[in-house]
Amino acid sequence: MAVDKSGERVRRMFGEISPKYDFCNHFLSGGVDYYWRWRTVRTVRADGPAPILDVCTGTGDLALAYWKRSGDARVVGADFTHEMLAIANTKLAGKRVKCGKQLPNFVEADTLKLPFPSDAFQIVSVAFGLRNVSDTSGGLAEMARVCRPGGHVVVLEFSLPSNRILRGLYVWYFKHILPRIGQLFARNQESAYNYLPDSVSEFPAGRELADMMERQGLVDARWKPLTFGIATLYWARKPTD
Repeated sequence: MAVDKSGERVRRMFGEISPKYDFCNHFLSGGVDYYWRWRTVRTVRADGPAPILDVCTGTGDLALAYWKRSGDARVVGADFTHEMLAIANTKLAGKRVKCGKQLPNFVEADTLKLPFPSDAFQIVSVAFGLRNVSDTSGGLAEMARVCRPGGHVVVLEFSLPSNRILRGLYVWYFKHILPRIGQLFARNQESAYNYLPDSVSEFPAGRELADMMERQGLVDARWKPLTFGIATLYWARKPTD
């Protein structure tokens, strides 16, 4: 049976776990999620002052990582879960504006219907959120639409290790241990931490996702497994003609 990724269910689920979302991410990943974002903003770097958009931004960690790294580029984070954005905005309170640089701006918006003009952003990124969009191709199409020619669409997402032994151990942990720990810390009615392994196992990976990006008009799609393939970073360019 396909995983229920209806917008209503996903919004409700992430709203329920929002108070413990950051803690669970850092705890369950052993803190390696910091490295994954660090690698992302250094692999696909901001170039100049054109704005950057992070969709499905959640509590804003990747948007903030780009903000710290992006010079004078304006950074926007978009998500359709109000509770997650409320936490993202609390993170801005401790950030000091330096040399007139704007703080990130967080807006409530659905990735399938982004309220931004076409060709607007030099980077359009998403971290651990594309697999939660009910229509993966539609989400990629919107990301490509608002990306400016010559800019990049970036996807950081969970994946499964290619090594057979490591994959077996990881899948066992993912299906039997992680949901229990996640539910213990972030009790919710939508079984969010059972949803996680189901949605990862169902999500396209490697060449399949790269092909999906190119079918939306992007070119030069590449990917790089991170931490034995537990996560994968994808990026592709929007052509200039």
